[in-house]
Amino acid sequence: MSGGESALDLAAKRLEQAVHVLEQRLAQRLKSAGDAVGGLFDQDRAKLAAELDEARARERELEAAGAEASQALGRAIAEIRSALNGAGEH
Repeated sequence: MSGGESALDLAAKRLEQAVHVLEQRLAQRLKSAGDAVGGLFDQDRAKLAAELDEARARERELEAAGAEASQALGRAIAEIRSALNGAGEH
């Protein structure tokens, strides 16, 4: 023991140091875990963005196919009407 420090004072200082070291290590681990979670979040966000782009492209394809089908159906209806009108004239 040095000067006026008792064994209790020395133990209290060692305990304070140990708690400080523990807090630093905990802060490091929390930061590392947060970085890992943040990285996973970024990966998920990128994946979702890619899936959204794919879905939008598929939507455009389906809209184009629907428009083509509608035009084909319209032509078929016109041909049927024309054939029916021609058949009624005979």
